Amino acid sequence: MQHRKDETNTPEHHFDFTSENQEIVETILGKYPDNYKGSAIMPLLDLAQRQCGNFLPVAAMKKVARICGASDASVFEVATFYTMYNRERVGKYFIQLCGTTPCMVCGSEEIKQAIESHLGIKTGQTTQDGMFTLIEVECLGACVNAPMIQINDDFYESLDVKTTVEVLEACKKGTPPTLTKWGSLPMNGQISCEGPQGKTSLLSGPERKPFCRELPTDKVDPAQVKQEMMYG
Repeated sequence: MQHRKDETNTPEHHFDFTSENQEIVETILGKYPDNYKGSAIMPLLDLAQRQCGNFLPVAAMKKVARICGASDASVFEVATFYTMYNRERVGKYFIQLCGTTPCMVCGSEEIKQAIESHLGIKTGQTTQDGMFTLIEVECLGACVNAPMIQINDDFYESLDVKTTVEVLEACKKGTPPTLTKWGSLPMNGQISCEGPQGKTSLLSGPERKPFCRELPTDKVDPAQVKQEMMYG
């Protein structure tokens, strides 16, 4: 396996978790038995990537290997298999544009062209100021609200050219649009994945049993949920 080496990303560079993140490391490790520390590899890599500004250097992978008692190669295998780990530097706002069939037929090509034109970059490139990186990816699981993009952790859905530019401009100002309580943001004004006519089916049925963790419907704060899930 070849790493994306540069003058600041070699196995010889030093990486350590901050004191704040070290507490999170201990919390993550505490979820698994001592003989299954390897189960913590994925969340620890994610934590390291967030600490490094959405970039996962080789030194961080090696640190995670030592913490989990795994070989470097075992951690490298995880980091190279999952596309959630960025082994190349990306911008502050990492735009992943879904180009799979449902998004494509609903206008993802127009959305891509709008992003490229507005930011002055092509797919796979980063703006000169380091603010935005754009890539095209396969299905992100929001087909019902196609077309959509993922910016860092957040989904912006039901896009058109105008609302796409609005999202980009908000990010430039450092104030990305706030998600709904459902954890995403359809940009056409609809609620979650309901259509323009609202709920038209499944209007009645057997009484729903409570979930094991019932969230108050009027008090869900997406930012707080992300914090509790250790998503920064």
